[in-house]
Amino acid sequence: HAVRVPHRLRPVLRRRVRLGDRRAGAPPGDEGPGAAPPAAAGAARGAREARAHARALRQGGRRAARARALRARPGRAGAPELLGAIAVAAYSYMALVPLIQPPIMRALTSQDEREIAMTQLRDVSITEKILFPLVLLILVALVVPSAAPLLGMFCFGNLMKECGVVDRLSDTAQNSLINIVTILLGLSVGSKLGADQFLVSSTLGILALGMVAFSIGTAAGVLMAKLMNVFSKQKINPLIGAAGVSAVPMAARVANKVGLEANPNNFLLMHAMGPNVAGVIGSAVAAGILIQFAG
Repeated sequence: HAVRVPHRLRPVLRRRVRLGDRRAGAPPGDEGPGAAPPAAAGAARGAREARAHARALRQGGRRAARARALRARPGRAGAPELLGAIAVAAYSYMALVPLIQPPIMRALTSQDEREIAMTQLRDVSITEKILFPLVLLILVALVVPSAAPLLGMFCFGNLMKECGVVDRLSDTAQNSLINIVTILLGLSVGSKLGADQFLVSSTLGILALGMVAFSIGTAAGVLMAKLMNVFSKQKINPLIGAAGVSAVPMAARVANKVGLEANPNNFLLMHAMGPNVAGVIGSAVAAGILIQFAG
């Protein structure tokens, strides 16, 4: 039966047919009984190869279109030129926590709320301390796999400290290693801070957006603690809600300082460390979700 070939592929088909005829190598009429002539066999083989060639062209065109689309959307392809600005903005907020948070905390709480005394925390067993990083990592790896590497480092350090059998490694990670990593981080971030890339309007936009986000996080934490007091029998000092950001342990120290100003006998540091660590975990999970869905 006749083979239908698209018009634009007919030159390719003719070349394939000629190649098939040369490969056949037998004159017409020399085929066995019932065998197809070499020209027909070459035409069929050429048609198949032409269709395969057309599929490859279409697939290559789709890949090229996707690549052009990614290049046309910088947010999808990444923006390494903004790495320095984003890093400086993040560390600026860490340093500015004592300036940003206290006015928001005082504006959203009354004197009586700031004076609420928190009861002594219960003792946590060694088993709970060891299970916490393991269960946390398993849950994050199952729900948000893209956040597992970041949370994995957090859980690994926590497990080394709490298991009590690798004291030398734990001491090195808490002192020498973290100092070395801090130096390397500062050098790598500094290498991205060229004046032509940093002193631009986008940098100021990143700083402004980060400031707004940090302020909203602080206010939302305080308001959530006040909402919990409506339903909780045991009152919670709303100041510890402001520690639910990823500035560890500075946010917890600020909450403790503002609480001591209202009540000199009210020590909130260890109570505030709970939401402070939760803020770190939440930030890492949010980053993993952003990577997973936004590329």
